[in-house]
Amino acid sequence: MPPHAEAAAAEAAPAKLNLFLHVTGRRADGYHTLDSLAVFASLADRLEARRADALTLSVTGPFAEAAGQGADNLVLRAARALDAGRGRGAALALDKQIPVAAGLGGGSSDAAATLRLLARHWGVAPAPPSLALTLGADVPVCLAHGPTRMGGIGEVLSPAPALPDGLGLLLANPRLPLATPAVFAAREGPFDAPAVLPPRFADAADLVDFLATTRNGLERAAITLCPAVAQVLSACAALPDALLARMSGSGPTCFALFPTAAKAGQAAALLARRAPAWFTWGGGLYREGQSIL
Repeated sequence: MPPHAEAAAAEAAPAKLNLFLHVTGRRADGYHTLDSLAVFASLADRLEARRADALTLSVTGPFAEAAGQGADNLVLRAARALDAGRGRGAALALDKQIPVAAGLGGGSSDAAATLRLLARHWGVAPAPPSLALTLGADVPVCLAHGPTRMGGIGEVLSPAPALPDGLGLLLANPRLPLATPAVFAAREGPFDAPAVLPPRFADAADLVDFLATTRNGLERAAITLCPAVAQVLSACAALPDALLARMSGSGPTCFALFPTAAKAGQAAALLARRAPAWFTWGGGLYREGQSIL
């Protein structure tokens, strides 16, 4: 590195999964209330910051075009919210690895990573969840970016039971966008009751037994709007060693759980051969401080 070059500060923005998602009601303002167990995959966008006089953003990576880099990008919105009109600058660079409009909270995780990164970069107090909520209902849980129980519209957060070590995750997306408001609008039927979580999960089988008592309350609506979701779910469930297959968030991304990250990676490679047009990824849970190079 040349002596004058500045090393960029970096932050991971991991993909969010809803292991279950119960729609428990609807408020007078139209927002739905939820009950969910959110976890984060080691699939992550990468955000860098360098010193600059103004706020700028460049976006690269396989999903850069879909993410956009205009003033309405959630990264810049988060940066302006944290700056609060003080005129601080930063040259931000986002490597976009998470599919857009995929039910994986990618934009929300980018916003949360911006809040974490710029708080360090500018030497200011960490952003509170109340500020994160002004950017979107999923931003508070993404600010925490670890296993979390979500309630309310996303702002009521509590610790999740300990998850099994080494759990494997496979993600599959038909590369079709699905807008969250449209999925909620298409949801029909009674609301779900909140789940009753145990204090811990002994192993992956124990977790899967619990998840079998839950569901994703948006899955049927998502399949109505995007029938390919049903095909992805079926393909994930049929993979060797798959313990459970379910849609994440408002879709269309689906996930499967595996006993280990290695088995999830093998299954992702197999699915990529069977359905080369889909986005597929296999690995494990995100761990704080893991390499994001």
